[in-house]
Amino acid sequence: MTPELMISRRLFALFLLGFFLFNYPILSLFNLESFLFGIPLLYFYMFVAWTVLIVMIVFVTRPREKTRSAAGRRRKSPEF
Repeated sequence: MTPELMISRRLFALFLLGFFLFNYPILSLFNLESFLFGIPLLYFYMFVAWTVLIVMIVFVTRPREKTRSAAGRRRKSPEF
């Protein structure tokens, strides 16, 4: 599986997660007359869920550095 295909699959999964988190049945669970840190619970949930989705998207889409194991590295000979 190519890295681009893996990234696109992960982004699609995050889209589905966001669709699920901001759909009616889940939002109705947090539509209560209670406050958390002085903010209505529904608004607090929406901002936290949105922030978590953004962080997950950044984590999925950031470029990764290819690392090799210490045994797989070749030593460079000093040039004189």
